[in-house]
Amino acid sequence: MIFSSKLIEDAVKEFSRLPGIGKKTALRMVLQLLRMDGNEVDEFTGAVSRMRHGVKFCRECHNVSDSEVCGICVNPGRNRSQVCVVETIRDVIAIESTQQYSGLYHVLGGILSPLDGIGPEQLNIHTLHGRVKNNDVTELIMALSPTIEGDTTVYYIARQLNDLPVTITTIARGIAFGGELEYADEMTLARSIAKRQPIENYVTMK
Repeated sequence: MIFSSKLIEDAVKEFSRLPGIGKKTALRMVLQLLRMDGNEVDEFTGAVSRMRHGVKFCRECHNVSDSEVCGICVNPGRNRSQVCVVETIRDVIAIESTQQYSGLYHVLGGILSPLDGIGPEQLNIHTLHGRVKNNDVTELIMALSPTIEGDTTVYYIARQLNDLPVTITTIARGIAFGGELEYADEMTLARSIAKRQPIENYVTMK
């Protein structure tokens, strides 16, 4: 792709670094910015800059937040006895979109994948143990993508929490095995949460 402007070329290069954005899509975005009013572009770039430098991670659940503790964790209307364990922040957004879950969350930041060098130390598992141990959590809902890595993570966490008086359930298999949670439609995801199962029906504990 040949450009007559080095400035446009640099902008396209930066946009194409985003996941799922190829150079043609990046070029369309850049050209759209050129057609926009200068103040609108400044608002756009300012919002991105403020987001990148201002967003924090909740010290309780590791979700994104504008403050030290996210709006979900401080909401007195949430069921504090339930914690839904998810892989990423995108999964929190997906489940919240169903409007069928009123408990809290815990974002692991990934799932166990030894081949990719992701072990328990790279995930927010130790803080999950602390939350269950020090708070009145009676149920953990394991809402991880139904993949081999997801199943391995569920099994590992269940073993780590085996000494604590907490019920561990998993979302129903309305999500196809090998699928990604964030791509499930809202109705399927809502039914999977509503029809969650005890972990004993999901994985054999040894």
